Formats: sequence, C-alpha cells, structure tokens
Amino acid sequence: MTKAQREWRPGQPRPRRSIRTMFASSVLVMEAFIAFFAALTAYGVLGRDLGDGGRTGIFVGGCVLAAVLLLAPAVLGRPWGYTVGWALQVVLVATGFVLPPMFVVGGLSLLAWWYAVRTGARLDRENAARDAAQARWEREHPDG
Repeated sequence: MTKAQREWRPGQPRPRRSIRTMFASSVLVMEAFIAFFAALTAYGVLGRDLGDGGRTGIFVGGCVLAAVLLLAPAVLGRPWGYTVGWALQVVLVATGFVLPPMFVVGGLSLLAWWYAVRTGARLDRENAARDAAQARWEREHPDG
C-alpha cells in the first residue's frame, strides 16, 4: 500500500490533482514523441553525410532526450520540477542546430509548454478558490 492509501480514512475527501501538472505532463509526453521522431528523421536525412558514428550518435542522443522527456513528469511535483521542464524546452529548441525544422517545432512545443503551465496554474487557483468557498458554505450551513 502507498502512504496515501495507508493514511486514508472513510469519508475523507480526496485531494484535488493539479491541473498544471496534468497539462505540463501531457506536453512533455507529446514532446518525447516529437524528439524520437526528430531523431529518426535526423538519422535518415543527415546520416549519409556523417557516417555510421555520427548517425548512431544523433539517434542515441534523440532517444535519450525522448526518454528524459518521458521521465520528466515524475518530477513535476518537486519544487525544481518545472525548472527541469523549462530546461528541456530549451534543449528541444536547440535540436534545431542539428535538424533546422526543429527550431519551428521546438518553438511551437515551447509555446504549448508555456500555455500549459500558465493556464494550468490559473485553473488551479480558481479551483482552490471554489473549494474554499464550498468549505465556507458548508461551515455556515451545516444542515445541507
């Protein structure tokens, strides 16, 4: 059993999940697919010019970036988690130096990340205010 399961008691309300974290996680997973397919593209397009060592390096580097992007949602709950997300956005845009169309794709992904973090935080604040108002109403009207 997890700690949350051990501490749960009947009638206890479940804590609300962070919309910001859910949105940001979705963007990071989407970007993992983008990084993987960009690595495949770079492997095929640039591979003729670089030789076998360069081809393998580009492909492995892209796969490592995709794996890190897939694992990054696990740290979004930590205080430094969103800093890691912003750093990964910079790395994704920087892949444009290897494959120039990635400047555009990485920039659009950066925009999606920014929107997810900004909008998710706003929705979390609205939900917190709504929950506080609901709790206040329930205290003032115990009869229901």
